[in-house]
Amino acid sequence: MKKKEVYVLAHNIRSLHNVGSIFRTCDGAGVSKLYLTGYSGVPPRKEITKTALGADDSVAWEYYKDPVSVVERLKKDGVQIVSLEKSKKSKDISKFKPDYPVCMIIGNEIDGVEKELQELSDAVVHIPMYGKKESLNVSVAFGIGIYFFSVFH
Repeated sequence: MKKKEVYVLAHNIRSLHNVGSIFRTCDGAGVSKLYLTGYSGVPPRKEITKTALGADDSVAWEYYKDPVSVVERLKKDGVQIVSLEKSKKSKDISKFKPDYPVCMIIGNEIDGVEKELQELSDAVVHIPMYGKKESLNVSVAFGIGIYFFSVFH
């Protein structure tokens, strides 16, 4: 299977364990680069390393305070920007076909992807929910979403 060019922007992820899980999932999905922005924790941190199981050393990553500058640069380079967030305009991820290269934006565990980032996105997708809760843990949702982008298409 040919590796697709897939990027991730994780903005304001407050749990270092979630950041570690995101690193580990990026490694498994073959993500090209992880951008950590806002107040997301960055390595080296024992909580990240514990969950990442070494993926914090194998996954290419960069930190930027401002996510907008990263999105604007990626768009200028021809990268499709897609936010993973439930909204009135979002599409079911299973019915969405990304254009490569693509960058998935994931957001804060409570507030999700900020409106400004959604507005800068070329598309907004969501994972259908059938229970009473409206969302999954960010690292779980990310795992589902990134495999749709990197493996299943």
